[in-house]
Order: sequence, then C-alpha cells, then structure tokens
Amino acid sequence: MSADVDLWAVPLAVFAGAIRAGSPFLFVSLGECLTERGGRINLGLEGALVMGAMSAYGGAVLSGSPWLGLLAAIVAGGLLGLLHGLICSLPRVNDIAVGIGLMLLGIGLAFFLGKPFIQPRAPGLPAFELGAWSSNPLVREALRINVLFPLGLAACALMHLALTRTRWGLALRCVGDSQDTARALGLPILRLRLSATALGGALAGIGGASLSLFYPGSWNEGLSSGQGLMAVALVVFARWQPWRCLYAALLFGGAGALGPALQAAGVTGAYHLFNAAPYVLTLALMAFASERTGAPGELRLSR
Repeated sequence: MSADVDLWAVPLAVFAGAIRAGSPFLFVSLGECLTERGGRINLGLEGALVMGAMSAYGGAVLSGSPWLGLLAAIVAGGLLGLLHGLICSLPRVNDIAVGIGLMLLGIGLAFFLGKPFIQPRAPGLPAFELGAWSSNPLVREALRINVLFPLGLAACALMHLALTRTRWGLALRCVGDSQDTARALGLPILRLRLSATALGGALAGIGGASLSLFYPGSWNEGLSSGQGLMAVALVVFARWQPWRCLYAALLFGGAGALGPALQAAGVTGAYHLFNAAPYVLTLALMAFASERTGAPGELRLSR
C-alpha cells in the first residue's frame, strides 16, 4: 500500500466503521430513548442486545434465513423489554435494579442457549454494494452498507414523527414528563410504558442481529462489549432526541473503528489504547452531559 493510499485509507475505514459499528449503537440508543421518554430507564437493554444477537444467529442457523433470524431477535428483545415494563409497574420497584437483573438474565440465557451456535456458520444479512463502481477494494468495502442501517434511519424518522405528531407519542411524553399530570388527564400510564419498553427492547434486539448477522457476523460470548450500557450515555448526549441518537451512534461507531483502521494502515503503537476510545468517550460524555438538559421530568424525580 502506498503512502498516498495510507493517507485516505484511515478516514475511509473510520467512515465505514462508523456505519458498521454504529448500527447496533443506533438501534439500542433508539430503544433506550423511547423507553426513557416514557419515564423509565432500562439498563437491561444490554441483555436484550446480547439475547437478540444470539436469537438472530440461532434462528438463522436453524432456518437458513437471516430474515427469520432477525424476526427472532425482535421477539426476544421485545419480550425482555416487556418483562422490564411489567416488573417496574409493581409498587416500590427500582428501575435501575430491575434493569441490572434483566441484563444479567438476558446475557446468561444467551450464553446458555447459544452454546450450540458458536461453531455453525449462519447466513448473513445482505448489504447494499454502493461501491461496485470502483475498482479499489478499500472503496468497495467501505461502501458496503448494512441493510439494517437504512432501517435505522427509517426508525429515527418514524420515532421522531411518533413522538411529535401522534396522539400516542404525545401521551407517552406526557407520562414521561409528569406521571401525576398524565394520571389526572386519564392517560393509560401502564399501557403506554409497557408499549414503549417492549418496543425499546425490540429495537435493541435488532441491534443484536446487526452484530451477529452482519458485523462482525458471528456469535460468541464477547460480542456486545457493553454497547447496551454505553447506549445510556449516548441517549443523554443526544438529549433524548431520535435524530441526535443517529449522530451520536455514528460518533461512537467511528471511535470504535479508529483502532482497527490505524492498525490496518501500519500504526501499531498504542493499539489497545485506540481500541478503548468508545469507553473513554462514554466517560467523557457522562461527565460533560451530567446536567441532563432535556431529560423527561420523571427521570429527575426520586420516588
């Protein structure tokens, strides 16, 4: 590889990695954003992400279809999200504690049920080959876009419209801002929160399917690397806005791709330090976004 190619290979690889590695961040952060707009925090989305990855991979292996695997991931994530909503609806139950418990449950179930699927090869999700016009393999690989990424863009648009233009979305925001006001208006608080947590879990499941069926495209016990937990910081940074979740997800994805891109270009010094970029970014965002501007009112209350 020439020195000229090296110069633009790194930003090109970071761009490609921002989309590939950012897709799981996007879906999980959208799921957490939707859940928190209803006044709940779901740390269990890490478990939904891992369970979704295992369900997608196992479903694809058993059925031979990645789309059926994706459906299995949506169902698995949605069920975990619904379970979180049901438990948190009980009196004197703490969202954080329940989320941690369900995170451990989801991860444990995924590791136990997913052992038979570590070796078999599952069919992967297709991609849009936007770089087919180029003879350069780096360009072709960088412009190979996960089919789920446009789905994530559509999910951003639909969530924005739902939260700002539909009766359901406005009612959910009312519940998230003030439970007492929502009760006085006669809104179905439990039903709204259950639907939001179930949909949030389903979105996290899609993020897991992106991991196991596209990039890196395998199933193993270390697949997630804490992306579900980092999504909480991402939502705070995005100020609970779906479109900002997209920008934050691309930022996190690019940070995660920085280390491998530099290594591919021959920069091997401090390789592990560059691999820690997403975690350092998470700490920085939590430190500088601690004021929680734009947070739903219920998240600022201690009950």
